[in-house]
Amino acid sequence: MAPPETSPDLARRARELRAEIVRHEYLYHVLDRPEITDAAYDALLRELRLLEEEHPELVVADSPTQRVGATPVSDLPSVRHEVPLLSLENAYSGAEVRAWLDRVADRLGGTLPAVVCELKIDGLSVTLLYRDGVLVQAATRGDGTTGEDVTPNVRTIRSVPLRLPGAGAPADVNVPSLLEVRGEVYFGRKAFAALNARREEEGEPLFANPRNAAAGSLRLLDSRITAGRRLSAFLYSVARWEGDRAPSTQEEALQALERLGFPVNPHRSRVEGAEAIEAFLEAWRERRHALDFETDGVVLKVDPVDLQLRLGATAKFPRWALAYKFPPEEATTRVTAIAVQVGRTGVLTPVAEFEPVLLAGTTVRRATLHNYEDLARKDVRVGDTVAVEKGGDVIPKVTRVLLERRPAAAAPFEMPALCPACGEAVVREEGEVAVRCVNSSCPAQVKESIRHFVARRAMDVEGLGDERIEQLLAEGILTDVASIYALDAARLSPLPRWGEKSAANVLAEVERSKEAGLARLLFALGIRHVGEKTGKVLARRFGTIDALKGADGETLQAVPEIGPETARSIRDWFSRPANERLLSKLAASGVRMIEAEGSPVPGAALSGSTFVLTGTLARRTRDEAAAAIERAGGKVSSSVSRKTTAVIAGSDPGSKLDKARALGVAVWSEEDLDRALGDAP
Repeated sequence: MAPPETSPDLARRARELRAEIVRHEYLYHVLDRPEITDAAYDALLRELRLLEEEHPELVVADSPTQRVGATPVSDLPSVRHEVPLLSLENAYSGAEVRAWLDRVADRLGGTLPAVVCELKIDGLSVTLLYRDGVLVQAATRGDGTTGEDVTPNVRTIRSVPLRLPGAGAPADVNVPSLLEVRGEVYFGRKAFAALNARREEEGEPLFANPRNAAAGSLRLLDSRITAGRRLSAFLYSVARWEGDRAPSTQEEALQALERLGFPVNPHRSRVEGAEAIEAFLEAWRERRHALDFETDGVVLKVDPVDLQLRLGATAKFPRWALAYKFPPEEATTRVTAIAVQVGRTGVLTPVAEFEPVLLAGTTVRRATLHNYEDLARKDVRVGDTVAVEKGGDVIPKVTRVLLERRPAAAAPFEMPALCPACGEAVVREEGEVAVRCVNSSCPAQVKESIRHFVARRAMDVEGLGDERIEQLLAEGILTDVASIYALDAARLSPLPRWGEKSAANVLAEVERSKEAGLARLLFALGIRHVGEKTGKVLARRFGTIDALKGADGETLQAVPEIGPETARSIRDWFSRPANERLLSKLAASGVRMIEAEGSPVPGAALSGSTFVLTGTLARRTRDEAAAAIERAGGKVSSSVSRKTTAVIAGSDPGSKLDKARALGVAVWSEEDLDRALGDAP
């Protein structure tokens, strides 16, 4: 069947939207000079996505809408590098840098060429392959000869162009027929802090540093998760260039990459002579702390490409490049105490408290020890002298204990068997490093739960800050999140620092929050692994709290972005009597537990039926279709079996349709689904 015709106006609008969105991505992610608000950008992207959903023939592979992650792969395929991705020889002092310069000069007949100095980005090395200007493959370094194919994940990085020339490039820029470029994928410090804040809210372990987070995010099997993590990239070299006017120097290569629309680190310099190189190294030793990305050194590269070829490489390193590592900023101090904090999800976290010490420009007094395993491995004890540095120059961490200075009376630290906040026994579940208090009435958890519940991205109750929450807990006015809806002016107004106006304002906020909707409520309840985005997915799919509560593990895992661990966590949360009582109290207070667009279909028309969706539907997305099915009592599965009631096939169906026919499973159109839902047009 021939594809439906699309009007020239719609096709032109799609092209305009793609060009405008790509331009704004370049301004925001590469130049850091946004021209529009996030809301305006989202509106452009939403218009393009709706246009492409209504007219699938308009979708192109390099559309900005295609950056969003695809379905998970079972394993990362291997990629063999045509040009080996060698690591770099390291230098840790000025003397080692000068020795390398002497070796370069000796091999070139006594002449030292110009050298390009570039900041060394602490991330994960990648190589990107473009054919006729289109990104066709992205791979990790691996062992230098063979890496892992991470193309779907790299496509989600908005600073990486999907087609050349990228946004911001001159119209007449030279695009080679084949281009392989190499660079580093990294986490900006703000993005890393935001990621860890979300993980803490969701009760997940924190990443130790931006590099580990970037590496883990890029190698995820589900690129939809990668898409939400705001990775960035800098490209720094050309491995292959097939076409006219190939760069003849490293500086020309960087300039060519910039003209093609790639993000290239601007903090570089082409210098001549050892003194100029040392001046660059010294200048950035302190200046690097002001950057939004982590850099642990400077890479020195011989500038002329013909001289790079003459110098060649060893089995491990190119002779024409060197990585100078900045000495770590470290300070020593004495541990005065090891405290144990109890978080919102009940996790006990040991924290080393020490004598104040100046580190990377700020005074630090404490550092998390992450968990009991981390504490035991480092064997930190009260009275120990420890070395402290800032991970990513941001987060203080204890790196080692100076054992030679350990007091004779220093005893190993043991995690408490009882919760320090409520006195109940703590547990360590099989397969987890975290020690938890499972008492839902634990004061520490109650306080953190209330803080989370009223937060802006949750139920958004303005006026209930930390001090007021602590005050109301101490007065016995707040006892759990449901007690927020029992607040009244008579009890609040007489309290210190309140008064009638403050009480009225807070009560108005509390009343308004009742209409926040299911997505915000699910996030606010603090269900482990259910963050803001997952809450929206669940609300859209199930529509009501009762429908979600009744979903079994298989139904939950059929929802995009819900894996086995999250499904177990949701089932466990709803199975607890204390949480059942909490939901009853919230419902009695008038808190809306239904999503506006998720009203249940009366009659449970599809109760006991199981469906599989394939292809593109005409009037709704597959998520919306699945939500409608499940609100009508049916289940949605990701695979076809003899137990499947029907496969609902849209345009361009996949192999699921073939399997359905082979098994004799019914095949429905979207109109058939409408009739079954009692919603026929």
